[in-house]
Amino acid sequence: MNTETLAAEAAVSERNAEARAILTANDRGGYTVPTAGLYPYQWNWDSAFAALGFAQFDMTRAWAEIETLFSGQWDSGMVPHILFHKPDPGYFPGPDVWGCSGPIASSGITQPPVALSFATRLLAADPALGAAKFAALYPKMRKWADWFLRWRRDEKGAIFVIHPWESGRDNAPDWDNAMDAIDPQGVGHYERRDTQHVDASMRPTKYDYDRYIWLVKRAKALGWDDALMAQDNPFRVADPTMHFTLMRGVRDLLAAGAAQGLDVDGLADQLAALESGAEALFNPGMGYYDSYNCANGIWSNALSNASFLCWFGGLKAPQMEAHLARVLDAAPYGVPSLAPFDPRFDAKRYWRGPTWAMMNMMIGEGASEQGVALGEEVRARTREVIGKYGFVEYFDPMTGAAAGGKAFTWTAAVWLAWAGQEG
Repeated sequence: MNTETLAAEAAVSERNAEARAILTANDRGGYTVPTAGLYPYQWNWDSAFAALGFAQFDMTRAWAEIETLFSGQWDSGMVPHILFHKPDPGYFPGPDVWGCSGPIASSGITQPPVALSFATRLLAADPALGAAKFAALYPKMRKWADWFLRWRRDEKGAIFVIHPWESGRDNAPDWDNAMDAIDPQGVGHYERRDTQHVDASMRPTKYDYDRYIWLVKRAKALGWDDALMAQDNPFRVADPTMHFTLMRGVRDLLAAGAAQGLDVDGLADQLAALESGAEALFNPGMGYYDSYNCANGIWSNALSNASFLCWFGGLKAPQMEAHLARVLDAAPYGVPSLAPFDPRFDAKRYWRGPTWAMMNMMIGEGASEQGVALGEEVRARTREVIGKYGFVEYFDPMTGAAAGGKAFTWTAAVWLAWAGQEG
């Protein structure tokens, strides 16, 4: 074994140890915070990725992450995007702003349901330990999927979001048209805390935040009632992230549930409905999967990293390969959150340009599953950027430079579960 190979193996070993240390440091006992300070609570899809990371060295702790997430499930079936387990005055908006009444203090919206798929992955990794745990969570996971299909599906069959935060892609250009229609009167004074931890140039603008808070206050005034919130809602945007992660989740629940002898009645019909609804997300004018404003049908015309989750959802989508190749030619460090040749691209501002390791993982894995050779290229680039710039929240896709929060849980988890693995 040559010196160069030994050095590379030593670097990987060092990164593995650092990633484990980050997960351990961000562990709050049954749940993990995304990073200290900036995000001091349990976030829904962050937590699911954390479970994948823990699964590489502590399977029992991995299951605890998902079990704790579902302990906050509402009676309706919705699983909140934030669970406020312990008060932290350093975060805004906290539980008092949301005014929700679930079993645990929480926000009133959800996030992409990757936990459905990742629970099945934990089961597959250790069936002896996971069988009983999966069976206990299975009705709760089914109830969450049912809730999505009842309350977040438009007349075309696409899954939509009612708040930018619900999508997980907070300030993506996908929401611009719907956000422009909101007049945030009465939002009042508030003090942001995110810009105390991260440079404001990397975060959503005040224009965005005013509308985020206005939408929260509107829903709070309606008592977080799903039916009331659906009426005359100014923000309803069909979202590829939500649609494709739910489609993947239902597909995985169907396969794992059948293998475990659990009741899978209705899941095949739900999957068929989601596969049909995916057609509504294909923008014929641009030739790729896209979001649109449900109120007026206006497309975002945004080739985003969410566009490439079609493979993760289970679609063949051969027409997307050329788009991915073009994006990777333009951006050396993974799949940017918005194509660099889009005039709205901003390399360091959150979801308007940066590359995210966890999105790369879903894109890369999905592409490889569908026989798209570039899936491995996405993995290799993610491995490279983390190896060079560390476990940060996201990266400049043009230079690889670190951006956002530091010591980030899901970036560490993605390294352990995928990016740091040999191809």
